[in-house]
Amino acid sequence: MQPDRSTLIKPRVARGARTGPIRVMIVDDSLTARTVFSRVVESDPALQIAGTANSAEQAISQLSKIDIDVMLLDLEMPGMGGLEALPKILETSMSAQVLVVSSLTEDGAEHTLAALSMGAADTLQKPQSGGFDRDYRATLLDKIKALGETEPSPVQAGRGLLTAKSPSYFKRPEVIAIGASTGGIHALNIVLRALPQNFALPILVTQHLPASFMPVFARQLEVAAARRTRIAGDGTPIRSGEILIASGSGHMEVKRSANGLQTVLSTNPSRSGCLPSVDPMLDSLAKASNGHALAIILSGMGNDGVSGAKTLVDNGGEAIVQDAETSAVWGMPGAVSKANLASAVLPPEMLADAIVERAGAAAWK
Repeated sequence: MQPDRSTLIKPRVARGARTGPIRVMIVDDSLTARTVFSRVVESDPALQIAGTANSAEQAISQLSKIDIDVMLLDLEMPGMGGLEALPKILETSMSAQVLVVSSLTEDGAEHTLAALSMGAADTLQKPQSGGFDRDYRATLLDKIKALGETEPSPVQAGRGLLTAKSPSYFKRPEVIAIGASTGGIHALNIVLRALPQNFALPILVTQHLPASFMPVFARQLEVAAARRTRIAGDGTPIRSGEILIASGSGHMEVKRSANGLQTVLSTNPSRSGCLPSVDPMLDSLAKASNGHALAIILSGMGNDGVSGAKTLVDNGGEAIVQDAETSAVWGMPGAVSKANLASAVLPPEMLADAIVERAGAAAWK
């Protein structure tokens, strides 16, 4: 029986410090796409092509013979198809990260987000003819390098509590705020599925995704969490038992009005340069809730969320992060941990328990 990767993230296979280039496999039924992607990868001495395949079946067969770090996977192929093959790919090569190369159509968003929820680490739009320009090539190479990085962080302290402070030291949360990016969707689905159905604290989510993906993303989270999920806008009330997600076209900020907490849409530049960004969500929530909030920082590139986490912790709130072993990229959670702002470092299946532990009586229907 295949492992259920929808409810568990297995730690990546540790290989120690890298002694050679990042090994990349390209899986696409288009010879043109395979050729162009191969040329981009081979243009960087830090990368090498370990294999190519024109079908998912061929890729799975090759994975039993070669070791790879990153796979570029097309989802729409004849035969098994990338989405159907993904669980087997992840099972066969537990050390590899999968970068889905997808269209931005609604069907493409549905398939891509399904892949990300199943364990694919990141996505990149497949360009149209003539779209392999310098910016696209740079973005592709940056993503491959981030996913292929295997050296453990020297400050990673493993899993568990990083502070002697008990949960009662921090202010009781009125709101749960989750920030995520590369590799975070799979972890986010695990956390939301694990929360009890009668858990009533509102949940805010900022996930780095294109704006066109957000309606599909909202539907996906609503199914995973079994609770109403909406895209936040200006003046959207923050209600018990509901999830609000950043729109993708702006930051989700929080303010307190006479009727309680509500969201505000902002496009002001963020410290991280991301849109939407986790920092404005946490900064504004810390002030609007007077620190009565809990931040969860999941897998992601960069350091988005560290500044907002500091504001929250300075106001009496708490921040918990995903551990390095289960993160596709330990950038965002690692930055919060390195800044000594995280009270705990936990795998996704334990994060839901931590949220429940910190919830007070008002958190239950």
